[in-house]
Amino acid sequence: MADPARAKRLAKRISTIVASAIEYEIKDPRLAGVTITDAKVTNDLHDATLYYTVLGRSLDEEPDYEGAAAGLEKAKGVLRTKVGASLGVRFTPTLAFARDTVPDTAHRMEALLAKARAADEDLARVRQGARHAGEADPYRVTGAEDEASGDAEDEGGSNSLDD
Repeated sequence: MADPARAKRLAKRISTIVASAIEYEIKDPRLAGVTITDAKVTNDLHDATLYYTVLGRSLDEEPDYEGAAAGLEKAKGVLRTKVGASLGVRFTPTLAFARDTVPDTAHRMEALLAKARAADEDLARVRQGARHAGEADPYRVTGAEDEASGDAEDEGGSNSLDD
């Protein structure tokens, strides 16, 4: 077992090597919009999982996730060779690629928050002209005679423990 801190350092180095290789050395057009976002290496340093996102060619165009996955799978051997040559460790980790779903989840959460904000604004508009139900003072105001009869009852009875 390797040190977890060493595994983190190795993961960071692997992500840097793979990202630069995808950008500058691999000429597959399917990998044009691929960005390596994170890497995780097991504690035994034998397996590395690289997380990636794919950008579309324009803002309106949907990214080609299947093409990017196929391109990464095809380039896996070349990338592992480059990682092994750059790292100088005894065993070069096997590379696995997983699509990073954090940006999609973040977009979904932003949409839900925007929907909640719109609902709050609608509620604020409705509440703006609203009035409370009932009278302005909902508590019963008793007359002077009710207070006098209440005082008489309190004075008449003795609640002492000496009786």
